[in-house]
Amino acid sequence: MFEIPKINLKNKVSAIEWQLRVDLAACYRLMVMHGWDDLIHTHISARIPDTEHILINAFGLAFEEVTASNLVKIDIDGNLVDDDCPFEINPAGFTIHSAVHEARHDDICAMHVHTNETIAIASLEEGLLPLSQYSMFALASMSYHDYEGLAVNAEERLRLQQDLGASNFMLLRNHGALTMGKTIGDAFMQMYDLTRACQVQLQVMATGMKPIYAPQSIIDGIKAQANIVHNGETGGQKAWPAMVRRVARAYPDFAL
Repeated sequence: MFEIPKINLKNKVSAIEWQLRVDLAACYRLMVMHGWDDLIHTHISARIPDTEHILINAFGLAFEEVTASNLVKIDIDGNLVDDDCPFEINPAGFTIHSAVHEARHDDICAMHVHTNETIAIASLEEGLLPLSQYSMFALASMSYHDYEGLAVNAEERLRLQQDLGASNFMLLRNHGALTMGKTIGDAFMQMYDLTRACQVQLQVMATGMKPIYAPQSIIDGIKAQANIVHNGETGGQKAWPAMVRRVARAYPDFAL
């Protein structure tokens, strides 16, 4: 049986990096709790503030095995920062995440999933439709990227960056979804909204009935409305502490 190397970095990295590691490990556990994980595939990455270093999961670990200490630190070119790191990373995951982190310096977190619902909607020509309140948030900052096979081609990086632009939600055609966030909580909440939007759309389509589309004016004003609800904070900032507590109850080892 493969034994996961035991590492404890709590007192060996800065307080800022450690907190980022704890939040990122919590996000991986939330992926499992929501059924968004895909065996050992897909990734959530976080850039350490004021650096070009990125934290990402070790290739080969299930998401319920990810801890704050066993997250891998790489540079923007995919090189391991710590020479004694016993893990490796997924090259396909690096292509996507390094590309978006390189283009979006103000964003800390990039979250990528292969859920059935997001793949299904990403594979429709019309993409996401304004059928639910969840879809309003996504459509206010939505982009699309065409499928190019496994993301191992370095030339795809530029196309990913161009397609993402300034949007926080992306549907990757025939592939899945990506969200960006200034915090890990923001990226998570945006993926939650996008996933629920895709689920609702599929359920509406399954009825075979004529749907009601929300007007563009609602989409255009949804961010201002959300700002009122959250009193100047983002939905991710409001929800994240409760999400971390939920993870701590289910997986108390995540912060090791």
